[in-house]
Amino acid sequence: MPEEKQLSSIPNFSKLEEEVFAFWEKEHIFDQSLEKTKDGKRFVFFEGPPTANGKPGIHHVLARAYKDVICRYKTMRGFFVERKAGWDTHGLPVELQVEKALKISGKPQIEKYGVEAFNKKCKESVWQYKKEWEQLTSRIGFWLDLEHPYVTYENEYVESLWWIMKQVWDKGLLYQGHKVVPHCPRCGTALSSHEVAQGYDKVKDRSVFVKFKVKNQENTYILSWTTTPWTLPGNVALAVGEKIDYVQVKAGNEQYILAKAVIEKIHGEYDVVKEIKGAELVGMHYEPLFDITELQSSTSHQVYVADFVNTDEGTGIVHTAVMYGEDDYQLGEKIGLPKVHTVTPDGLFNELVPQWQGWPVKHKDKPTEDKTTQAIIDYLKEAGLLYGEELYEHDYPFCWRCDTPLLYYAKNSWFIKMSALREELKKNNETINWVPAYIKDGRFGEWLNEVKDWAFSRERYWGTPLPIWVCEKCGSKECIGSIAELTARSANQKIDAATLDLHRPYVDEITLTCASCSGKMVRVKEVADVWFDSGSMPYAQWHYPFENTERVDSGQSFPAEYISEAIDQTRGWFYTLLAVSTLLGKGAPYKNVICLNHIMDSKGQKMSKSRGNVVDPFDIISQYGADALRWHLFTMNQPGDVKLFDAKQVNEVIKKNWLIIWNVLTFWKTYRGASEMPAVIPRKGMHVLDSWVMARMHQVVEATTAHLETYEITQAGRLITDFVNDVSTWYLRRSRDRYKDGGTEAAQAVQTLHIVLHTLARLLAPFAPFFAEKLYAETGGKQKSVHLEPWPVAKDYPANEVIIRAMANLRQAVELGHALRKEHSIKVRQPLAQFIIKGEKLPADITGVIQDELNVREVIATSALPSGSEFVRKESNGVAVALDTTITDELRQEGMVRDIIRHINAMRKGMKLTPADKIDIRFWTETPDAIEVLSRYADMISQGTAAVSISTLAAKPAETEPLVLGEQSIAFHIVKVE
Repeated sequence: MPEEKQLSSIPNFSKLEEEVFAFWEKEHIFDQSLEKTKDGKRFVFFEGPPTANGKPGIHHVLARAYKDVICRYKTMRGFFVERKAGWDTHGLPVELQVEKALKISGKPQIEKYGVEAFNKKCKESVWQYKKEWEQLTSRIGFWLDLEHPYVTYENEYVESLWWIMKQVWDKGLLYQGHKVVPHCPRCGTALSSHEVAQGYDKVKDRSVFVKFKVKNQENTYILSWTTTPWTLPGNVALAVGEKIDYVQVKAGNEQYILAKAVIEKIHGEYDVVKEIKGAELVGMHYEPLFDITELQSSTSHQVYVADFVNTDEGTGIVHTAVMYGEDDYQLGEKIGLPKVHTVTPDGLFNELVPQWQGWPVKHKDKPTEDKTTQAIIDYLKEAGLLYGEELYEHDYPFCWRCDTPLLYYAKNSWFIKMSALREELKKNNETINWVPAYIKDGRFGEWLNEVKDWAFSRERYWGTPLPIWVCEKCGSKECIGSIAELTARSANQKIDAATLDLHRPYVDEITLTCASCSGKMVRVKEVADVWFDSGSMPYAQWHYPFENTERVDSGQSFPAEYISEAIDQTRGWFYTLLAVSTLLGKGAPYKNVICLNHIMDSKGQKMSKSRGNVVDPFDIISQYGADALRWHLFTMNQPGDVKLFDAKQVNEVIKKNWLIIWNVLTFWKTYRGASEMPAVIPRKGMHVLDSWVMARMHQVVEATTAHLETYEITQAGRLITDFVNDVSTWYLRRSRDRYKDGGTEAAQAVQTLHIVLHTLARLLAPFAPFFAEKLYAETGGKQKSVHLEPWPVAKDYPANEVIIRAMANLRQAVELGHALRKEHSIKVRQPLAQFIIKGEKLPADITGVIQDELNVREVIATSALPSGSEFVRKESNGVAVALDTTITDELRQEGMVRDIIRHINAMRKGMKLTPADKIDIRFWTETPDAIEVLSRYADMISQGTAAVSISTLAAKPAETEPLVLGEQSIAFHIVKVE
């Protein structure tokens, strides 16, 4: 650290951190820590890549602090911890930002603008906030190799992705299928199930009960219910449960068929005409709601059995539109229903629904104001086919990036058959240590139990192109796994690897010659799901397997010992890491993961610009410092709990931690003296307080280490806070007089406190790296930086469980004694005669501590508490005490002495005198009792105030406030002795 400066009373911790940061930069401390541990055992860490086209927020501080604390701790344990930064640079997040900047929207406008020009803008956009990300990363003390990051758009990275896809292709797990997929009409592309899982929101939709007219039966209708009225023009069948009981009821002039279990859906009075099993309804024909020829066939518009039908909601009869539901599609495949779209990929009715052609089928924000739904309802009313409607609250998926309601839409897409690897995924998950533990079998485990095939392709532009070529002549498909293979197979141009860009549109222009028929092969237009990019980072960051194969294959850089991100990554990065690793047959890609919950504002609301409750991390750091923010995020609650962020609580960290330690440090520096401290504290004859604080040091080092080894960061941090409180409010407060006495005991006390502060700096280093650095420098650390020190080892501090338990009981007894004083309005400065503890005889040094703390002349341990009226008693947690409340004249005068000492020392403080400064005390009083006390106890007063002399004044000094003790008044004037 820079040359030591005089400690200020209340430092600006943010400014102090900036000084420390400048020191780190100048001395290359991060690099030195890596150099020092380069021969140590490797601790592999994976950095989840952020996207730098958006500003970093307070939630990013949370994740990055949790990453840093473990990496720093493991470095201090001697491990070599490589920390390669990474940037996620592809995908919809980037494209949407560029669309906004260009004031265009949707695929047609992008293609009009030009794919080449658009992707060029995307490549530029990904670095828009790179500087802010790097500044935040550095300013919060997250040590990361920002100079050599992996970048997902670089050719080397993409080539590794192609290699992985080729492995999946060769295993027969990458296939093209026509399926119903979650589809974003605004972005014009399918989404994977793990992306959909991140975008659910609770909405109220207008649901309708529809009357399907049974053919050849007058006024008879099949009742069905749907929450998606826009799918009704595409209806081709109705589905029932084979063994479900149905009824046909007569209500007024009409008859309705529905499940018996939901017969209460019928309005008003009704009569049951007959009961029917679902199987008996099969083959019943009904009239189409809409006259759309393309949807009519020999199999359409009749009733079928399906196993997905139940009576939990609706009428027990499911309206089926083959192209807009996964179950509907499977049923349609099975029985040969027409597969015809009534909706375009951009979410508009097509020409088959002429009355609403071009209308959006799903309203984004306000379903009750959706004119399309209203038009459909009006149509059904006019046709006499609407039985009723109601608002239905349910979870609905929205695009995780543009917030558009998704449509379940049948289309051609590329899939990875993850369902075939379900058991292997679950087996790999069993090897992972999850924090919190319940995520393993809960949110993550349940996801794996129901894992679906990965909808892998995106009909977009700025992403990793699928390396799949299709023959225009015979339809053969081929997957390319490297630039070398592409070069060898290229049919129309010579490829220069040095200038090749593996993105669209350049790669689209490369054709191959079909090996089967010599026809022309062209690349499919899709790009890969962007989550594949980040999930492949364990390999692609090293350009595996084209380079650095030993890093992955030998275990040097794989699997990760530790990763951490927020809970939404259970269906994002955490999942895709596991998916890719399992696809490659490499087991679990990480061993330990801390899964963080989200940060909300202080009222529990989600932070958003529209609410005006977004917290700028730079503002918090500027005001309170990064360490206080980090500590607050570590210790406010467990990592899996929602965090309600309040800046005032960050300030509390300073008050309850940094300022307390700073005051202890200042005290130590006052008494440390100029001579060299003894290197070792003698174990025999140690004062009980020194023995106790060393035993507590052993205890806290041992427990903190154990917690960090099991990734329990919150518990570890709280232990340190408790220890800081013990050092300040118990050890130092009870030891102050020992420091002032001088001699061997004072030297031992100073050395003990030096060891405590020095060790505390090392304990704090992973959590609060800036403050720890300053504390280390101020206590004379021998290394250039605390971050080059080893982690403290518990055996270096004497363990003493006996003294730990004895001091705990002592403090419990003292707490009861203070409570008795308070209950009987006896201030602590008033000496009392006896304090009695029920129990065995106490050692003299223990009783001495109690005497000092409770200001009693005698501490007695006895088998039974006295019963006299002069004693008051109290008991708690098995500890029972009694206090003699009798105040003799002598005790009263001793109490006056304590008040006098306190008053004079307050005057000394006001004059900004140091403990070494001597004074003359002069007093004026008209009270004989006060004169007697000042005379009788002159030596005690002099010793307690560093006074050379005490003398009387001829007249009352006007400039000072007198000390008033009951009916007595004493005015003091003090003079510094030069």
